[in-house]
Amino acid sequence: MEKTGQDVQEYLAAVTPARRRDDALVVLDIMREITGREPEMWSSGIVGFGTCHYRYPTGTEGLTGILAFAPRKTSLTVYVFEGFDTHREALAQLGPHTTSVSCLYIKDLSKVDLDILRGILQRSYDWMLEGGSDAAILTIVD
Repeated sequence: MEKTGQDVQEYLAAVTPARRRDDALVVLDIMREITGREPEMWSSGIVGFGTCHYRYPTGTEGLTGILAFAPRKTSLTVYVFEGFDTHREALAQLGPHTTSVSCLYIKDLSKVDLDILRGILQRSYDWMLEGGSDAAILTIVD
């Protein structure tokens, strides 16, 4: 992934439907609060906070945001890079959502417990800052 330099507020203002745009602004504020960082646009319409270099044992490596989300038409996609095994209890209390690999899909943020979501994001952020695991070595770049 690469940073695009696109203005985040401009991008989010154009998000449709309006409910997705409103949900994105709420998650933007939560991630800004957790990270203490300003958002930046990454490729594929991803809003990320900070920069992290990742490397897998397979040799695959690249850059990503430390916390990130993407407001898609069908749902808000929140990236939880460490996966969901450590979040099972929280996910059971979160509200309506689906997951796949490292993506948490939320169709309606108003039906989700924001305190639970904030906790998941805080734990994910902490995991990233701690350097990941044997399955993914992480280095915070900025």
